[in-house]
Amino acid sequence: MTPPLAEADRVDRVEAEAMDAYSRVVTTVAERVLPSVASLRVVSQVRGGRLPTGSGSGVAVTPDGFLLTSAHVIEQASGGSATFADGRELAFQVVGADQLSDLAVIRADGGDLAAATLGDADKLKVGQLVCAIGNPLGFGGSVSAGVVSALGRSFAASSGAAARLVENVIQTDAALHPGNSGGALVTARAEVVGINTAVVGPGFGQGLGLAVPINITTRAIVAALMRDGRVRRAYLGIAGGSRPLPPRAAAATGRTKGIEVLSVVSGSPAARAGLRTEDIIVELDGVEIDDVGALQRLMTGERIGREVAVGIVREGRPRTLTARPTELREADLRG
Repeated sequence: MTPPLAEADRVDRVEAEAMDAYSRVVTTVAERVLPSVASLRVVSQVRGGRLPTGSGSGVAVTPDGFLLTSAHVIEQASGGSATFADGRELAFQVVGADQLSDLAVIRADGGDLAAATLGDADKLKVGQLVCAIGNPLGFGGSVSAGVVSALGRSFAASSGAAARLVENVIQTDAALHPGNSGGALVTARAEVVGINTAVVGPGFGQGLGLAVPINITTRAIVAALMRDGRVRRAYLGIAGGSRPLPPRAAAATGRTKGIEVLSVVSGSPAARAGLRTEDIIVELDGVEIDDVGALQRLMTGERIGREVAVGIVREGRPRTLTARPTELREADLRG
């Protein structure tokens, strides 16, 4: 029988070894990613000069000056300065922002930046170790660690009257504070898998943070911002929600769910196509859809101005309509 003292020593050694391994991961991640993360001071052009309007964080994604940050960090800003871990302070200009994904691209003057390695948030698992690196409360170069506490979250983003759900948001318990927005959420492999965007709380889920995922969808958004300074989205003009299909309609279509149309914007592409309230959309342009998120993913720039087939169920019977989406403008409603 192992003496109690010897057992306690063994447990202490195991815990110490585990902590050493944990610390090694966090310190390695910090060493590799901190040079890529900048503290941002944001300024806006006002009458008589430039006025500081906020702060946040940014992540260098190319050596020649492009940084990724949160759209709300640089909202209505003309530029500012980015301070890096090596002490360099570089002026930056806003390249483009997309309020509907809360992502933005800025470009710092000069080059030779330490570009971060981007990962794939779709491969994350609940419980996985992650580190948040940014500029919380103005303390540049701060690192906190935690785990992915949930996946598949969503939050509403808006631009004017247009609204959209940002999907597959990462929830983490790594400590986030104001100023972390635009900073990096990083895996143990030092890959940036998210851009920190929000703190949940106070009083409601305090201690939880959210990050916009880096995946195939958001990479396309970032590429569009770098190339064009904006993201073009198609607009249909409906509001709706997911609904199970009635048994007869399910048997006729081979589908179990669709989007019930709750309202149709007057004069919109949906209205011109003949969509009505209580129609259930089950397919768009040959792709099965069963919730609003699936519809949003199909509302991409290449469908603007092009005729697309809209498969619906009306009064229990399948029908196909033809719509021609237009470009989503700030005055448009969700859909």
